Amino acid sequence: MAERHFAPDVPELRERWSAFAWDKAHAPEAARALAKYPEGRKASAVIPLLDLAQRQVGAETGTQGWLPIPVIEFVAAECGLPPIRAMEVASFYTMFNLVPVGKFHVQVCGTTPCMLRGSDDVLKACYAKGMKKGGTSPDGLFTLTEVECLGACANAPMVQINDDNFEDLTEESMTAVLDALAAGRPVKPGSQIGRQTSCPEGGPTSLKKMTERNYDYRPMWAEAGEGA
Repeated sequence: MAERHFAPDVPELRERWSAFAWDKAHAPEAARALAKYPEGRKASAVIPLLDLAQRQVGAETGTQGWLPIPVIEFVAAECGLPPIRAMEVASFYTMFNLVPVGKFHVQVCGTTPCMLRGSDDVLKACYAKGMKKGGTSPDGLFTLTEVECLGACANAPMVQINDDNFEDLTEESMTAVLDALAAGRPVKPGSQIGRQTSCPEGGPTSLKKMTERNYDYRPMWAEAGEGA
């Protein structure tokens, strides 16, 4: 399982983040999220506001972003929640980073389908770039986390890097993705072998005529006495 713990709530952390407030870029979106809910129900905005706060922290630090405890407390106040309730939400969902991360948060799925399809090779590519599980590379670019299922089992092995999934990976293609990110070059998310969504890797293997045109088999069924 992914390791989950809050960064220590030390004075230095408080000094840096206790004055957190929405900046001009994020304040309008925060207002829109809160406006969706009536008075007394603002707590329902806690997830989008935590996500927004994490993105603002990321913009301020040049990273993917994370949630210092003072920032979580700010979001709790915005939603009319006790701080512990917002902390419970933040610690439950792995989309929220509870400790500082790098510019690119590389989350490698290690669940059975990905493991059987080569997630160890994906990790090997990460290790070759100086990454360690649960740590950030010395240059601050990459944070590596091994996580449980990310929901793209048909395209295993896969990783999630910030907001994007990269699927059908090999050691070589994972290395290419990391090299491109490090160099600031654009990368194409999704399948790295050209697979269409989660269709069979080798293309259609049955009912091939169905891919040629929209066949209407109802007349044949009627002739066979199975009804129109």
